[in-house]
Amino acid sequence: MMDYPDTFPAYEDESEFTELKALIKRKIGFNCEDYKQAHLKRRLAVRLRANRSKSYKEYANVLLTNETESQKLKETLTVNVTELFRNPETYEAFRISALPELIKAKGDNRTIRVWSAGCSNGEEPYSIAIMLREFLGISVKRYDLTILGTDIDEDSLEKAGKGVYQFKQLEKIGQDRLSKFFDKKEDYTYQVVDEIRDLVKFRYHDMISGPRMFGFDIIFCRNVTIYFEQALQERLYVNFYKALNDGGYFVMGKTETLVGPADELFYPVDVKERIYQKKR
Repeated sequence: MMDYPDTFPAYEDESEFTELKALIKRKIGFNCEDYKQAHLKRRLAVRLRANRSKSYKEYANVLLTNETESQKLKETLTVNVTELFRNPETYEAFRISALPELIKAKGDNRTIRVWSAGCSNGEEPYSIAIMLREFLGISVKRYDLTILGTDIDEDSLEKAGKGVYQFKQLEKIGQDRLSKFFDKKEDYTYQVVDEIRDLVKFRYHDMISGPRMFGFDIIFCRNVTIYFEQALQERLYVNFYKALNDGGYFVMGKTETLVGPADELFYPVDVKERIYQKKR
């Protein structure tokens, strides 16, 4: 019986690690250098263990010779375990603290643009759409409302476009929302109703190296930048600031903190729920 190590890799060779990162960038276009290296190593260990690769070099050979491994690695590196209305208290705080002010400031300008950056399978942008639909009521038809969900994982974007979810991803939304905004399918999955899906568009976009975005009233980027090195976090927060219209709102994850110049560029609306407003 072959003896396997308890941890993967069994030993760490930094030169092998560097070569593997370069290979990953070539194979799947994932820039490992932008991510916290400890987090990256934990994700890579999942695939090393799955392939019984004792070293980064052994795993690099697997990546070169096994056609299906590239996709599995991509899924592991970009995986987001999420659900609709994750942290429902954040949405409730935004509805109370930000939406009334935003609509008031809009006045006769009935255009609202929202960006969900790092949207994974679409749970967040659909949650935002439901929140706005509930807040605006029947007057939603008088607004030009667009919610853009972006991600670097094209498979996730394809799933997001379909808007089909398992019940476990909907446990936070409540029975009233479930019956109002979802159609139950024969296989016991639930699909977002057309009225909500029509409000959301999905697009491939790399927030790190992709073209800059502008003209948004609201940006949600939650539980994404926590995996990035601080220098990159600082750059992204300034980019989000520039992407917002004056007085626009930025929402981040509860474990994330504004760092660098952006700390002076936003007013805290609700520090606990990480809701900030762009200074005019």
